[in-house]
Amino acid sequence: MSKIHILWVDDEIDLLKPHIIFLEKKNYQVTTCTNGADAIDMIQEENFDIVLLDENMPGISGLETLSEIKSKNANLPIIMITKSEEEYIMEDAIGNKIADYLIKPVNPNQILLSLKKNLDHSRLVSEKTTSNYQQEFRKIAMDLSMVNSYEEWAELYQKLVYWEIELENINDQGMMEILESQKQEANTQFFKFIKKNYQDWLENDDNPVLSHTLFKDCVVPNIDKNKGTLLVVIDNLRYDQWRMIEPLISDYYKKAEEIPFYSILPTATQYARNAIFSGLMPSEMQKMHPNYWKNDTDQGGKNLYENEFLTEQIRRLGLTLKHEYYKITNLKSGKQLADSYKSTKENDLTVIVYNFVDMLSHAKTEMDVIKELADDDKAYRSLTKSWFQNSPLVEIIQKAHELGQKLIITTDHGTINSKVPSKVIGDKNISSNLRYKTGKSLTYNDKEVYAVKNPKDIHLPSIHMNSSFIFAKEDLFFAYPNNYNHFVKYYKNTYQHGGISLEEMIIPCAILDPK
Repeated sequence: MSKIHILWVDDEIDLLKPHIIFLEKKNYQVTTCTNGADAIDMIQEENFDIVLLDENMPGISGLETLSEIKSKNANLPIIMITKSEEEYIMEDAIGNKIADYLIKPVNPNQILLSLKKNLDHSRLVSEKTTSNYQQEFRKIAMDLSMVNSYEEWAELYQKLVYWEIELENINDQGMMEILESQKQEANTQFFKFIKKNYQDWLENDDNPVLSHTLFKDCVVPNIDKNKGTLLVVIDNLRYDQWRMIEPLISDYYKKAEEIPFYSILPTATQYARNAIFSGLMPSEMQKMHPNYWKNDTDQGGKNLYENEFLTEQIRRLGLTLKHEYYKITNLKSGKQLADSYKSTKENDLTVIVYNFVDMLSHAKTEMDVIKELADDDKAYRSLTKSWFQNSPLVEIIQKAHELGQKLIITTDHGTINSKVPSKVIGDKNISSNLRYKTGKSLTYNDKEVYAVKNPKDIHLPSIHMNSSFIFAKEDLFFAYPNNYNHFVKYYKNTYQHGGISLEEMIIPCAILDPK
């Protein structure tokens, strides 16, 4: 392994000879110079790994030297060393993206620590992360054999998401494969848990927050009628995607509470999001609001009456709220709302449904370029983060912060990368979703689905008298025997929702206060 090459720039470099000898004994190669002009020339002639730069030198100052070096090699890490504790010098140095800032007199171990932090950081973090996950792996494996409540499943899933993102950052393929295997095992056990408990949740009081109770249980208690509240429902947002965009909001909001809740089945927009806004299960929506509800096989949009559902729920809960509802489905409508957002300041509750992530998952199925950009979960997370950073939604959140509004961010369901086909046969009126099916005369592999013969048992409407529902487990997707190979090739490794997986069912609701 080649030595780390350091350029040390200080007009009193002779006084630092003991420090240089110390570093050379630690296998660092140190080149010295006494002024900024020489340093600027040297970094163009030689390859250095890092620069130690004195701030107070005759001629070109340390800050001027820093600026010049950065203009020629923006990625070269520079550690500023200074006698001064003046705040403006620190701010200038930090503004120029220094790697570290040390106050004289410095001892050799301070220098060594800073070098390790900046040069060995990736390796040290990688080793520590790998070691920590190996310990956690055993604990997660033990938890998997015993987890038996919706609280424990939510906690376990969040732990898996945490490690997935940690391991992604160190790019250890071996560890990622182990984690993927553990996630697969978790989804196998989770499917059995849902199959055993889901119907009971809908009949008993001992249940998690579900789609149809989210508004009453989590949103209403957090509405700030003095300053107003912004509720953002980002369609199809998984927990790992939320973890990617959460830091981007931290300049404006601090998290007061995060509530993991469960999407109802099917984990599909038509069912889960209508349930959030209506406060009702689908069979109740069909019964109480037949003019708003549409079944899978009905023509027309399935989520056209969310504001009407919300208005009815507010009325049914006996609340007096001034609210407005917006649905954003493209960049233009997002920008228009961002421009006019301050007009919402008189609202008790402003609701925004943002559809981008759902469009992204569908585009991955239909567009080759998106298939390339979001080939796996890591890329899918990255694409979501990039979208959010550059979307009008960030500006809307900034405007809400300026108004002092509370912020609630949630979603209707998640999505899973579907990899394994499962054959299903039904009549011509069978629903088209790839992760759940409803219709008459369904034929399927019983081990691969949660089958509900009577939809009313789980508060779902029946399209026909003999209709049933089936929900795919883990990362399966349904395929018809007709033209099977073409169908499988087209849909394999695409993001789908509607079935039973940790990714689809356990989703976030974050309550945030303005900073």
